[in-house]
Amino acid sequence: MKIVICINTAWNILNFRRGLIEALLQDGHQVIALAPRDSFANELVALGCQFVDMPMPNGGTNPIEDLRLLSRMKGYFRAERPDILLSYTAKPNIYGSIAAKATGIPVINNVAGLGAAFISKSLLTVVVKILYRHALRTSDRVFFQNATDRDLFVTERLVDVKQTGLLPGSGINLKRFQPETRKRANEPFRFLLIGRMLRDKGVVEFVEAARELGRRHHNVDFALLGAADYDNPAAISRQQVDEWVRDGLVTYLGTRKDVRAEIAAADCVVLPSYREGTPRTLLEAAAMAKPIVATDAVGCREVVAHGENGLLCRVADAADLAAKLEQMLLLSDEARAAMGAAGRLKMQREFDETLVIQHYRKAIAEIARESHPNK
Repeated sequence: MKIVICINTAWNILNFRRGLIEALLQDGHQVIALAPRDSFANELVALGCQFVDMPMPNGGTNPIEDLRLLSRMKGYFRAERPDILLSYTAKPNIYGSIAAKATGIPVINNVAGLGAAFISKSLLTVVVKILYRHALRTSDRVFFQNATDRDLFVTERLVDVKQTGLLPGSGINLKRFQPETRKRANEPFRFLLIGRMLRDKGVVEFVEAARELGRRHHNVDFALLGAADYDNPAAISRQQVDEWVRDGLVTYLGTRKDVRAEIAAADCVVLPSYREGTPRTLLEAAAMAKPIVATDAVGCREVVAHGENGLLCRVADAADLAAKLEQMLLLSDEARAAMGAAGRLKMQREFDETLVIQHYRKAIAEIARESHPNK
């Protein structure tokens, strides 16, 4: 089959869907990556994909630009006639689904997280719900990464429960992410937050917690890893990040093509996010046997069992985050190691990437039978 995978960045396809792509290629399918071109596009080609540049206004809400995207997608699907579309992230899920269905192409959606539009409860929330309802009503499958998001979509009548399925996030490659520590004697205890520099990721609360703990503990480093000045309404500017660095509150590591070395150098991985699908950074940290501090929020609580493989704090509460970080800091090395081991075991039981691939293989085979019943 000719299978299109559409996501809002080539980086996202490569980092989160590599295992799925390799499996589909192994099964003999042709895989086309449809996304805005960036520096990772050539790596997708090297993996065995065809790459098609699809410019996409990721963070904007300009209806003219969105209609242009819809038109471009319809034109592509009419010309290329793929057998199936696998879509991820908001705009591919909405406009990709509408375009595919307008041209008779089956669709499997993946709603990985609801993002700022659902957190803010604004007029934008109403518009996005209307768009999702229209886009998903004829989708063949709609996968969710946690039951809370699925229940919300079903309750709001954005999707029929019969269309839906649950996945353990994007899954984690347990061979690629293995327990490893890269610490030298006398290095500071490092808390590491990995994610785009967005307010919704709890970055501001992390910095406030660093400010509070820095007054009482002097051999501790609070590190940020991820892109600043991201095209998103909740973005934190690079100027603000640099100011925090000058004030001695955090270390900013920029971005990394491969985060494993930074996770290995951390003592604890932190994600004080307001809402997630299933956060990949926490799956990577747990797979590498790192204890975690995260918010008791949708998506995070599915990965972190409080007191077992990490600690959960209240959402948007810098004081409670600081208390949980201090609790983690004061644990013995043995207690933190036990949390890390419990996290690795949880990944093996619940979040192995092979589970996600099995779900997709089954859905694709079912759609193939429905589309070609005589074969």
